[in-house]
This record gives sequence, C-alpha cells and structure tokens, in this order.
Amino acid sequence: MTEMVKAATLVAPFDLRVERYPMPTDLEPGAVLVKMLASGICGTDKHTYRGETEQYAGTDHASTTPFPIIQGHENVGIIAGIGSGGATAFDGSPLAVGDRIVPAPNRACGRCRFCLDDFPYYFCRNLENYGNSLSSSNPPHLFGGFAEYLYLLANTPVFKVPDDLPDEVAVLTELFAVTHSLDLVARMPRPGGLRPGDSIAVVGVGPVGLVHAAKAALDGADRVIAIDRFDARLDIAADLGATDCLVAGDDPSETTAAVRGLVDGGVDVVVDATGHPDSFGPALSLLRDGGTLLEVGAFVDMGPVDLNPADLLGRNLTVVGVAGEDARAYDATLQMLADNHRSIPFHRAVTHRFRIEDAVAAMQTALGAGDAMKVVIAP
Repeated sequence: MTEMVKAATLVAPFDLRVERYPMPTDLEPGAVLVKMLASGICGTDKHTYRGETEQYAGTDHASTTPFPIIQGHENVGIIAGIGSGGATAFDGSPLAVGDRIVPAPNRACGRCRFCLDDFPYYFCRNLENYGNSLSSSNPPHLFGGFAEYLYLLANTPVFKVPDDLPDEVAVLTELFAVTHSLDLVARMPRPGGLRPGDSIAVVGVGPVGLVHAAKAALDGADRVIAIDRFDARLDIAADLGATDCLVAGDDPSETTAAVRGLVDGGVDVVVDATGHPDSFGPALSLLRDGGTLLEVGAFVDMGPVDLNPADLLGRNLTVVGVAGEDARAYDATLQMLADNHRSIPFHRAVTHRFRIEDAVAAMQTALGAGDAMKVVIAP
C-alpha cells in the first residue's frame, strides 16, 4: 500500500482543505525530501488565500497563483531522503539524511541575465516559488511547507541550521533574510543610507516590520521607532530592540509629529512594512531631508499611491524597493540568530502554532488583527 502524506491544500481562494498525496519514493537526482518541523504563514500566503494573487506586478515576470497549491515557504525540517548523486548545501558542503535545514523559498534558473550577473536570485526571469508557483496538481505534488513532507527540486538553495538554534527561531530565517534590505541601504552613500548611531522608524510591525526593527537594533541604530496600531505587536517589538513604540492613530500627521518630537528633523530611514498603499505618503513625511524610504511591504499589488516627484527631488529622498530575501544572506542570518537567540527573545515572534488539520484556523488567526504575529503550522 502506498504511504500517503497530509498537506493543507489551497484549492481556490478561501478554500483550504487537508488533502493526501503519495509519499515520493523515487527522488530525482539532486532532489531532497524534507520531513517538516515548522512552516510559517507569510503575508503573501494571506494575500493568496484571499485571492490577491498577482506577484511581481509591473515586471516582465509577473505571475499569478496556479491553484491548487500547498502553501508554505518559510520552512524548517529534517532531510529524510536525497536523490541519486547526492546534494549540497548553498555553501557547497554535502547534505545528509538527518541534517536539519532551512530551504530557500525560490529556485532560480541559473541561465537568465539576472542569474548570470550579481543580482539577488528573486530577479530570475524563470523563478519557481515553493508554496506559490508550483502547483500541487503536478507530481510529486509536495511543493509547499504546510505538509508532513516537502519535496525540494535539484538546485534549490539549502542551508544547514546550527545545532543550538531552536526550531521556533530557525523558522524565522526566511523572514530575517529579507532584512538584507538594511544591508543594501547601509552601503548607500550620504545623503541617504543607514549608519550605526542613525535613527530608523518601522511603520507596521507585523512579522516583516518586526524583524527589520530587530535587525536595525543589532546593527547599532541609535533609535528604533516602532509604529503600529496594536499594543501587542509593539510589546514584542520593544523586547526585540525597539527603543520607542508609538500607537498609530487615524491621523497620520499626529504620528509624524510624534516621530519628529523624538528625532528632530525626522529619521534617517523609514521601513514601510504595512502592505497598504495608504502608508506610503505618510512614511515619506517621517524622513529627514536626504533620508531613505525602504519599501518592503507591497509585494502583492494592492493599488497605486499619489506621489509628487517634486517631493522626492526637493528633499533629496531615496526610495528603495526590496522584493524579497536574498539567498546569499541566509548563512549569515542563521549565524546571527544562533549568536543572539539567548539574549534576544526572537521566539516571541512566533505567537501561534497549529497542526496541519487545523490549517483553516491557522489562516484565520493569521488574518486576524491584534495579538497574532507569526503563525506556524507544525506537523
């Protein structure tokens, strides 16, 4: 009898079911089968669940979701099988059954112009996305982390988890790898950029905003101002390094006044992580002249914003958009988490855990407001 694997499958928007798929037994050369330990629900997963499926909008590699899919691309698990010829981690070391790993959520083609140049791998024009672009209707089906097992195609970037790093922190690796955005901004010359001793405001401290606040604090920002509508999120942000926490009201001018009361003239960098276009203009108002706006929340097309180019020109502002994590940031991210998890409670970012059978409740919790931060599905 064929062994079957449980997976929470999004058949269509708002239609999430537990389905069963055959356990892969004949792995392709270089493929890796992963026994799942935990998979985080990402903001992208929430958008897809609601039917907001256009990703990389406005580019020549824009895509929509090929239902049905097994969601889940923030993954940690243990290698259960490897295809013929073996497989290697991103750093070139051999992988073995029993290794605890974090896989990247994307597989680049390695052939296009962007793969052959020094670009983050999400620029690839033939990119495949676990939990997003690979349909579970196609064998071997298990292309997302909301399952008992995850099938990784050959040449997927894979990273070994340090032995002393708990699963509940390792599952945050993909999320923290998005903060390569701060490394990018740190390399910018003045008048923009971010230096140790500078100030930063994070607008929206859901999971993406939260890890940016934590990373900015670790990188030596003098003032890390967390802004959100929910006290529970701000409490976690304070524990992870935010120096100031502001409850956002309905009037953005009040938030601007509060920030400028803390940092005369405005902050050096603003991270806009709300995912809502209405926050873009107010985020610019928090900047000092010559400051940098880092947009990390608008991965899915939620609509345009009104913007007067004269505002950018007259104030010499820089706007940086970052479309995801960089595979080259993973090993350093894992080491950063391993070095600091005892003194910084990164695990507080994981607020809820659910079984595969309770995937609908997990998604509803993630979609809710207030005390939910990172919601995890753990077989």
